[in-house]
Amino acid sequence: MSAEELAVEPLCAARRLLGSTLWSGPVGLRIVEAEAYGSDPAGPWPDPAAHSGRGRTPRNAVMFGPPGVLYVYFSYGMHTCVNVTSGPDGVASAVLVRAGEIIAGHDLARTRRVAAKSDADLARGPGNVGSALGIRLDDYGTHLFDPDAPIRLELGPEITDPAAVSAGPRVGVSLAADRPWRLWLPDSPAVSTYRRSPRAPKLDRSA
Repeated sequence: MSAEELAVEPLCAARRLLGSTLWSGPVGLRIVEAEAYGSDPAGPWPDPAAHSGRGRTPRNAVMFGPPGVLYVYFSYGMHTCVNVTSGPDGVASAVLVRAGEIIAGHDLARTRRVAAKSDADLARGPGNVGSALGIRLDDYGTHLFDPDAPIRLELGPEITDPAAVSAGPRVGVSLAADRPWRLWLPDSPAVSTYRRSPRAPKLDRSA
């Protein structure tokens, strides 16, 4: 298994990450929910909701590089969000890890997430993923398939059963709000709740 398995279009990369394990030191997280994000307008998957949607910047530069690299950013100035770059080198795309199940290092994860009411809450939601794993902005650019890296990704078996994965719109985005690029494992209690952005176009319920 290598990063080249993620050198595919964003939705395929998100599906490939489901069931995979992200390791940060002794803490292991099984990915159960992911959101795909695409490219700038010149790329093959234009996505106005993606950080790359307006082109390359110092903040999003890693999205334009090779797959399998950690893209980290602050959300609301306090939550560290964890993303895995995807697509071929030179084409922007990434997958946000929205939720996971802690499968190792529970005690350490609990010290980082003292507000969690249960193990299922430890890494439910992207900010909690970053907190439970102890990932910081300094980890930006980590090559996740490097066996010596402090943060590593182990791809799980490829999920081939369509019924094993659910899909729906991404959470909290105001642009491309109805694109079904959020994927999750429906049998997991750690999957987060869908919340539509109040800035997104209102759904037409008259049909």
